[in-house]
Amino acid sequence: MTDARAAAAQAAAAAATEAYQRIVAALIRITGDWTLAEDCAQEALALALDRWPADGVPDNPGGWLMTVARNRALDVLRRGTVERRKLRELAVLALTAATGEPEREEIVDDRLRLIFTCCHPALPLEGRVALTLRTICAVPTPDIARAFLVSESTMTRRLTRAKTKISEARIPYRVPTALDERLPGVLAVLYLLFTHGYNPDGEPAFADEAIRLARLLARLMPAQAEAHALLALFLLQHSRRHARRDAAGDLVPLDRQDRSRWDRAAIDEAVGILSGLDEPGHGGPGPHEPGPYALQARIAACHATAASVPDTDWRRIADCYDRLAELQPGPVVELNRAVAHGYVHGPAAGLDLLARARAGGALDGYPLAIAAEADLTARAGDRTRAADLFRAAAAHAHGAVERRALLDRADELQEDPGSG
Repeated sequence: MTDARAAAAQAAAAAATEAYQRIVAALIRITGDWTLAEDCAQEALALALDRWPADGVPDNPGGWLMTVARNRALDVLRRGTVERRKLRELAVLALTAATGEPEREEIVDDRLRLIFTCCHPALPLEGRVALTLRTICAVPTPDIARAFLVSESTMTRRLTRAKTKISEARIPYRVPTALDERLPGVLAVLYLLFTHGYNPDGEPAFADEAIRLARLLARLMPAQAEAHALLALFLLQHSRRHARRDAAGDLVPLDRQDRSRWDRAAIDEAVGILSGLDEPGHGGPGPHEPGPYALQARIAACHATAASVPDTDWRRIADCYDRLAELQPGPVVELNRAVAHGYVHGPAAGLDLLARARAGGALDGYPLAIAAEADLTARAGDRTRAADLFRAAAAHAHGAVERRALLDRADELQEDPGSG
């Protein structure tokens, strides 16, 4: 790749990151055609890569892309049978692009419309995540298919069904008035997207996209405390990404990670966000009763700001899990609550709470629950049973990396009776 083409590609990528959502959102709003909007935005990017190396990068790359995408959509619509209203709105958009940037409120509304429509509860959850990746993040369909372990044709059909559902069910392309009812669903999609990138065998780029979208959502919805809290949670979790694997690519447990490799800038940003949730004037929406994501972020902050495992404020973590269990009861929350109480009150207390969490059978075969029992059992002194439990957890692990890490723990307990 020549220097000019490399520079053009870099400029196009930067412009796409900044303007792609706005272009797609504006064209969807006007044309009502999701595929047309995405195709025109992609064609504009391709044209930029073709022309910019020779012509130079324009002063306003985002505006250039918007103009090209708009003109392409106008050409397509003119060749079909289209309502005059849509053509008039495109003419207005053309005038806006020619005279300057649209009003900030219009950009905000378009982006929020796109996010809330992609995450509409009428769509299946897997469809919401896939549509978010494809339409908002511009992730290629083959990459999404690989992440979800399905074929490209299957993912294409899944995306088509989601778009068809939006059209046939007449899902409104707007920001809902009942934000308190719909926002949790949007945050859940971003959380699942982040998880797909953060898991041991996940696609790291998806975690980056989730952080970018969470940052955008927090900026567009400054009064929504949970949007800020979700961003803080992502930053805190992702701050450990470089320390989660050793040189051989194996997983390194939190208690054994080299904390000097953690991303201190991300941790400081997240802590600042959480401070803004507690006090007015700190960049957040001000004091709020903490919601589920705020509590999870505060738990993550306790780990991220501790100099070592013994220095970790386990009592505060246990308190947060107690409150989280009241707000969002569930077996996984109870599992983590048992682990936290095991550090505060001793392994016997943790094992007792874990037994209660597993009583209903929801955690049967869940490798993290078995591993938690193994860790608590080792700390209680029964190393042989703990090793057997780590092997049982490995047998239920979903990926090779996680399985290898659990087997390593089992081997350590047998090889070095004095450790742990």
